Amino acid sequence: MVYKTKGIVLRTVKYGDTSIITTVYTELFGIQSYIVKGVRQSTKTSAGKASFFQPSAMLDMEVYHNELKQLQFIKEYQWGYLYENILFDVVKNTVASFVIELLQHSLQQPEANPELFYLIEDTLKQLDKGTETLTANLPLYFTLHLTSELGFRINGTYNAQTPVLDLQEGMFIAGKPMHPYYITDAMAQTTSQLLALQFYNNLENISLNRVLRRELLQAYQTYLSLHIQGFGELKSFGILQEILE
Repeated sequence: MVYKTKGIVLRTVKYGDTSIITTVYTELFGIQSYIVKGVRQSTKTSAGKASFFQPSAMLDMEVYHNELKQLQFIKEYQWGYLYENILFDVVKNTVASFVIELLQHSLQQPEANPELFYLIEDTLKQLDKGTETLTANLPLYFTLHLTSELGFRINGTYNAQTPVLDLQEGMFIAGKPMHPYYITDAMAQTTSQLLALQFYNNLENISLNRVLRRELLQAYQTYLSLHIQGFGELKSFGILQEILE
C-alpha cells in the first residue's frame, strides 16, 4: 500500500551506480530503509535529487510499505522543510550532525513513536532559527528529552535533600553512590533545570560556560551508554565540544 508520511533522513549510502539506500525516521513507521533509484544519474531530471537525502533533511513522502520487507520504496518526495541556516552555519551544522548521530546510535527498534518524531522535527527547526545561546544549549536539552522518549527519563529533581544525580539508576538521590557514575553540584543542578524546561526558547535563560557544557555532554553520553546496549562513541561529540562556547 501507499502511505503519506513525514520523514527525517538519518543516513544515506550509495547503491549500485546510480541509486541510494536511505535510512529515514518516519512519522508513521519509525525507522525505515528505502531504495531510491536513479538519483545519482548525471541527467537533467536527476540533477540535485541526491540533496534531498542528506542527513537531517526533512521530507514529505509517499511510500510503499510492506511490513514483511526490510527495504521499502519511495514513490514521491519533496521538501517538508527548507533550512535557512543549518546547511551553511558551521556551528548549527555540527549540532545538527550531533542530533542525527545521537539518533543513529540510540534508535534500535523500528516501531513508530510520533512523539519522538515531533521532538526531532521541532529540535531541528528550532536549531535552524535559534540564537547562539539556544544553539549552544540545545544538545543538552535534546539529549535529556530524548531519554524520556526512549523510556529512561531521569527521575526527581535537584534540591538540598537530593543533590546527587545517579546516572546508573537515572534519579536524584541523597548521597553519593558506591559506583563512579554520578554528578553533583552545578552539573546536577543544571540537569534538573534542563529537565524542567518545556519550551526551547527557555534555553535562552540558562547561562552556561564552555567547561560546564562539555562536562554535561560527557555525563549525558555516559548516561546513554549505561542505558543503551552497544551505544558506542559519537564521532561528532569531540567536534561539538570544541566549537560550543
